[in-house]
Amino acid sequence: MTRPAPRRTVLAAAFATAATAAVAVPARAAAATGPDRAATAPGTAGEAAPVDYHAWTSYTDWRCGAGRGTTVRAGSRPGVAVDRPAGTTSYTDPHTGTTAEWEYAVWTSPERGLPHPATELVASWNADTPAGTWIQVELGGTYGDGTATPWYVMGRWAAGDGDIRRTSVDGQGDGRSAISTDTFAVDKPASGLRLAAYRLRLTLYRKPGTRLTPVVWRLGAMASDIPDRFTVPASTPRLALGKRLPVPCYSQDIHKGQYPQYDNGGEAWCSPTSSQMALEYWGRKPTPAGLAWVDPSYADPQVDQAARYTYDYQYQGCGNWPFNAAYAASYRDMNAVITRLRSLNDVERLIAADIPVITSQSFLASELDGSGYSTAGHLMCVAGFTTTGDVVVNDPASPDDAAVRHVYQRRQFENIWLRTKRYLANGQVGSGSGGVVYVYWPTDSAPSQHQALRDVGIH
Repeated sequence: MTRPAPRRTVLAAAFATAATAAVAVPARAAAATGPDRAATAPGTAGEAAPVDYHAWTSYTDWRCGAGRGTTVRAGSRPGVAVDRPAGTTSYTDPHTGTTAEWEYAVWTSPERGLPHPATELVASWNADTPAGTWIQVELGGTYGDGTATPWYVMGRWAAGDGDIRRTSVDGQGDGRSAISTDTFAVDKPASGLRLAAYRLRLTLYRKPGTRLTPVVWRLGAMASDIPDRFTVPASTPRLALGKRLPVPCYSQDIHKGQYPQYDNGGEAWCSPTSSQMALEYWGRKPTPAGLAWVDPSYADPQVDQAARYTYDYQYQGCGNWPFNAAYAASYRDMNAVITRLRSLNDVERLIAADIPVITSQSFLASELDGSGYSTAGHLMCVAGFTTTGDVVVNDPASPDDAAVRHVYQRRQFENIWLRTKRYLANGQVGSGSGGVVYVYWPTDSAPSQHQALRDVGIH
């Protein structure tokens, strides 16, 4: 079974093609970059990785930004909100044709100078957007030669879909860089051009004349510059050996044909299914009232819910990385980020602290024994390791919930996750995610868990 791939170009991954009589597993495209973070982590030979994840989250962080019409809320979870709007504007939703007036306020971050100039950047955010509100996130960068990028829209987002349709924005570029759905990328990395610094800009929208406001608690970005590679060095198992976290098991396949308006039903729902598994590990799930729209004959209706509320109406899919993180953070007291990790030792560090990790990978069936399918982009939830270091995974591309838990060979799994280039079945070259992960955790996590997150570059 093969599906077309018309929806993205710059960093596009084609939709999945089954290698056996198998399963098509279309998913968020794999970006052509590599492992992570600007800090040196335990167990990685002391090699600094050219990735920087940075976020604004504290009261001081928000106060250091420049606001027009915003206020900074203190408390256990500081955030930025609308105070007195800076103005009113019209927005015509490209997916509904509806034009409406909105009050707005704007917050712009301080400039973030990158310790490693980057070829790519992915933003992510955690926010509350009650009905009648929404947000826009933008990136403004400075190249290494001192010239500026345009202000790029990284997403227009609301937790619901009653006011606007959440959307990425196509067609953005300046001839030197461009936006592919949710990823900023330099057009020609071989030219030496890099992003040296950036700012993020939030625009908070609400219905005129109301006291409604979105509140943004976390705004961050992962910037990276990883050389292209078909293989990565093997890591040595060190932590969490024999540990298996009780992550619930949900199959995307049992949802095939359900709500095809959300990217053809469960056939393409690996990202929201993985997000839902991780969320429910932390005890978060929709209320019965929130699930009332789902056909009561459908099993695991919370997976349908996750698909609906991660759906990107421009990309026409549920695999927008930041939209999945924002969906996860819409649940009570949840944090969620998109970043890259450097090796399975980093994943071990998180698993040892009882934090599951959602990974993005692309592969032929012959490259991952026991999978039974090939994919140009697929999300899975890592839930542990065997005593010998092989990877225990909740793979949503399974025929039913009972079949979701898999054990994949460590060397195979690490390579298909961390590489940036791969050979397709026809001999052509495709891309790999370069170690992209979703990491979700509650705000009241233990100090040891916060330390584990810091150890892998998440602050």
